[in-house]
Amino acid sequence: MQGLSEDEFFAGRSMPRNRELMRVFRDLELVEQLGSGIHRILSVYNKDIFKISDNFLEICFPLEEGYVNASEQVTEQVTEQVTVQVTEQVTEQVTRLLKSLNDRMSIKFLMDKLNLKHRPTFLYDYLQPAMDMGLIEMTQPDSPKSPTQKYRLTDKGIEIKKQL
Repeated sequence: MQGLSEDEFFAGRSMPRNRELMRVFRDLELVEQLGSGIHRILSVYNKDIFKISDNFLEICFPLEEGYVNASEQVTEQVTEQVTVQVTEQVTEQVTRLLKSLNDRMSIKFLMDKLNLKHRPTFLYDYLQPAMDMGLIEMTQPDSPKSPTQKYRLTDKGIEIKKQL
């Protein structure tokens, strides 16, 4: 945290290493406010989860007490936790895409339905994250650039869509 004291860090002061990159993230609304995450972390955890040295910042989030009790409960809890995490990790863009996708649809049709004009934004913020999460798949995976390529919900995508 070169250029930032420990007190400034815990006060939520931000010191981005790459200001231009942070400006781009802010313009794209990928970050809401610089330094706001520290306040949110400290509202739940104590400062002792942070280990600060001259060159590194390490954060160790403890598991909830009693999270792992018996081996039978572990599988059940992990399954529930994964379902909750998947639902929470679905971005606003992916949520909009899942809600819009019915049957098999082309990129053009989906972009029109979502009222999007910028193809790269659609690909990087909507389609690719949904595919990476296994929520959407290509109808012709062997021909990804085919002009007749369409996209559909996977079983996992259908389940998540029901939860939305």
